[in-house]
Amino acid sequence: MYESTGLKGRSSVRKVRLETGQIVERVDLPPEYFGEGITLFKDEIVQLTWQAETGFIYDATDFRLRQRFSYQGEGWGLATDGRELFMSDGTENIRILDPVTFTEKRRLRVHDGENSIPELNELELVDGQIFANVWHSDRIARILPQTGAVVGWIDLHGLLSPGYRRDPEAVLNGIAYDPKRKRLFVTGKLWPRIFEIKVIPKK
Repeated sequence: MYESTGLKGRSSVRKVRLETGQIVERVDLPPEYFGEGITLFKDEIVQLTWQAETGFIYDATDFRLRQRFSYQGEGWGLATDGRELFMSDGTENIRILDPVTFTEKRRLRVHDGENSIPELNELELVDGQIFANVWHSDRIARILPQTGAVVGWIDLHGLLSPGYRRDPEAVLNGIAYDPKRKRLFVTGKLWPRIFEIKVIPKK
């Protein structure tokens, strides 16, 4: 599993053995950068930073830095469908970026009915839908990438024991999907575990 960690002076990109948590590859960001979302695009890892308006591209095999790129505003979450990049910036908008030039092609306003959904954070493409968690909530929105419409919610309230949630920043903010084995994983900031979950329709 590939993961990005945050905080200035403590940000990194890691390749982690899922079964044990062992770090098998790692690159640290310069101390002035606060690492945010990553995604795998072909043979590269693409990473955002929070407020520096700078992204990094690494070789997915040896984590060698290949390139830097720029964007306007904050960087939060990042995902791909293999053709385009989807980027969140803490608002109700998801930006669609060209994966070669990183220019913005268009935006989606994420909405549930008439209501905009702000503070979109972590993103993941799951079977043709964008899964996005809402900052400081235990819910993941299932979004149509064609329109930005929310077609359902995943409620993860109570997943992590309250004993681990005493820090107000210990919030849900990690989603990963294994398309080959149809496995969905979630975790959070300052969480001690990664959870594999199965989504069950509400009766």
